[in-house]
Amino acid sequence: MFSSFMLNSWIVATIVAATAGLVGFFVVIRGASFAAHALPLSAFPGAAAAALLGVNEIAGLVGFAALGVLGINGFSRRGRPEVATALTLVLLLGVGTLLLSQSRDDAQLVYGLLFGQVLGVSRAEIVPIAALSAAASLATLMLLRPLLLSAVSPELAQARGVAPGRIDIAFLVIMALAETIALPVVGALLVFSLMVGPASAARNLTDRPWLGLALSVGLSVVTAWLAIALAYQTNWPIGFFVGGLGALAYAVGRAVRGAKS
Repeated sequence: MFSSFMLNSWIVATIVAATAGLVGFFVVIRGASFAAHALPLSAFPGAAAAALLGVNEIAGLVGFAALGVLGINGFSRRGRPEVATALTLVLLLGVGTLLLSQSRDDAQLVYGLLFGQVLGVSRAEIVPIAALSAAASLATLMLLRPLLLSAVSPELAQARGVAPGRIDIAFLVIMALAETIALPVVGALLVFSLMVGPASAARNLTDRPWLGLALSVGLSVVTAWLAIALAYQTNWPIGFFVGGLGALAYAVGRAVRGAKS
C-alpha cells in the first residue's frame, strides 16, 4: 500500500482532497451543492474529446468545465440558477454521449471518468493537478472574506461593495477548477461527495468559520486516505469508499450537532 508505485496516488489524492475540502466548505455555506454535482458531470465529456483529439486529458476537462461555467452563467441571466444548471448539464451530457460513441475505448473511458482511477495516476499528471489545485486554492483564499460575507448576508456584502454577480461567477470558476482536478481521482459521479460530505460534517461540528474551514480540509484529506487504503485492500472502486465515508462523516456531524442542542 505504501510501495513506490502507490506514491503518485497518495500525493495526488492528498492534493485533490485538500483543495476539495477548502472549496467544499464554501459550496456548503453558499448552498451550491447542485452546481457542485453538475459541473463534473458536464466536464467529463472533455476527456473523451481529448482522447479523440490526442491531447492531454486535463486540458479537455478544463475546457469543458469552462463551457459548463459559461452555460450556467449565461442561462442564469434569463432564468433561475437551478434551471440554468440543469440545462447546461443536459446539453453537455448530450455532447459527451456523442463524443464517447466515437471513442474506441468507450467502456474503459466511461468507467474511469465516472468512478475514478486513483490507483492508476501517472507521475506526469501530478504537475498539472498540483498547478490547478494551487490556482483554485489561491483564488479561494483571495476571495475568502467576500465569499463568506456574501453567503452569510448578501445585502451587507453588497453594501460593502461586493458585487454578488461577480462573486458567483468567480466561485463557479473556482469550483470548476477544483472538481476538474478531482474528477480523474474519484470520478464524475462522486467527485462532489468529496466536497459536500466532509464540508457538511464540519459545518455541523462548529459554527466558527475558520475552524469549520480547517475541519473541512482535514476531514476531506482523511476521507481520501481511508478511501485509498480500503480500495487497495478490497480492490473495490475508490469512489464507493469516498461516497460512503462522506455520507458517514455527515451523519456523525449531524449526530454531534443534535447531541449539543
